[in-house]
Amino acid sequence: MSDSLYLGLDAGTSLTKAAIFDLAGNQLAEARHRTTLRRPHTGWSELDPEEAWAAAVDVMARAVREIRKDASRIRGIGITAAMVGAWLTDGNGKPTRPGITWEDSRAQPLIEAHRGRNPEFLRTIFASSGSVMQQGCTLPVLAWLAENEAATVARTSHVLSYKDFLRLRLTGKVATDRTEASVIPGSAERRTRSDAMIGLFGLEAYRDLLPPVMDSESFAGGLTPEAARAIGLPEGLPVAVGAGDVAATVIGAGGLKAGTATAVLGTTCMVGVVHERPVFEPADLGLLFTLPGHRWYRAMVNVAGTLNLDWAFDALAPDLAARQDRFALLDEMLRSVPPGANGLVYLPYLSESGIIAPKVDHAARAQFAGLSPRHDRASLFRAVLEGVAFAMRDLFDALGFDGDRVLLTGGGAQNPDWVQMISDLIGKPVEVPEGSQFGARGAALLAATAAGDFASINDASAAIAGSGRRYEPDAASARALAPALDRYRTARDRLLG
Repeated sequence: MSDSLYLGLDAGTSLTKAAIFDLAGNQLAEARHRTTLRRPHTGWSELDPEEAWAAAVDVMARAVREIRKDASRIRGIGITAAMVGAWLTDGNGKPTRPGITWEDSRAQPLIEAHRGRNPEFLRTIFASSGSVMQQGCTLPVLAWLAENEAATVARTSHVLSYKDFLRLRLTGKVATDRTEASVIPGSAERRTRSDAMIGLFGLEAYRDLLPPVMDSESFAGGLTPEAARAIGLPEGLPVAVGAGDVAATVIGAGGLKAGTATAVLGTTCMVGVVHERPVFEPADLGLLFTLPGHRWYRAMVNVAGTLNLDWAFDALAPDLAARQDRFALLDEMLRSVPPGANGLVYLPYLSESGIIAPKVDHAARAQFAGLSPRHDRASLFRAVLEGVAFAMRDLFDALGFDGDRVLLTGGGAQNPDWVQMISDLIGKPVEVPEGSQFGARGAALLAATAAGDFASINDASAAIAGSGRRYEPDAASARALAPALDRYRTARDRLLG
């Protein structure tokens, strides 16, 4: 095997990470940098493009310095980032306004206006993209900007996604990939943009602002002299086109094989299954992502995952929230409460955008049911963890998953009791892949494939699959949780209708 190394950059809305990997997927270096999410108005979610660029340069430079003399083995860079939104630049790559992230909801009134004029508006979008309409997708955001910030759009040459903006700054090249182009919304079947979708939003006049579409596992260009100096790598070092964060995570977890379910228990709670064709069922529910390697990822999203646990620590246990041993103390609390949390039920719909599975309900909010004076802090914590696990069971059910391989990633996957609970509830073995920077690893594997170290991205993802910890379902534990699952479903149906 070649001694080549590849750098993967993973830019999220609050945390930017870079990591360096060998061809076996082993991580040799890592760096992190927090960024500030700005909310200047209700429903707005923005990042300062210059701060985002500085964070990307910082983490890449620190990761390169960490491996020192081995940095000469780095053969390429791969990029992933939070998807869609809108990052506007002029012809020189200079931002014309702050970057808009996927969480932004300013376009919701515009979407509702379209629905009022055209009752089939949302169904038409789903029939093309395979995804329910998200307010932060590029086309509705661009339509809002064209209507409300016309002067800004007039001096804009490119409307990009987050990763595409960063790659433009690295290479000077304008491009996007199929994972992004098909969800702005676009065409899932054709794996690219859709003129019909552009027209549906009345954006024909702005089509040329959207970048050319390339394959994720191809090289977009080389490092500019300025970027090379800032990072500490050679000028002209190849930079892959890259992929959106969902696709990169599936690749980096070793989950690209058809029939594999890859679940994310992070800030967002998501479950998806890889297919060899685009799957649009169930209709008008969930999301459909194009993956490199001619695969598709049919996903259901509950939106809020570990966000619920973070809230519980802050609101219920501020004395524990800052402690290094808080998760060990959490385990002690959980073991002091029987399955079912003494009759307490928690609906984990904590996101301000509600939920999009098992039902689309943007007004859904988290709540406890069955609370009484006998419930202590430990009971509330157990109810929170059970509620998230029950919600994940909802997502598996909505997908109709009948496979036998489930990968679980995200911060919640580091809690063995939580993972075991999920395995018990879905009745399937659950694998927690080795490592933690799956998005960065997926991006690095795309660069390695572009460089020819793998024949295909499918081979690259398969090469790092199979390592990690495996949890087997326990039938007795599942039976103990069954009454609580019934109570959860009753409370869920009462709320969602």
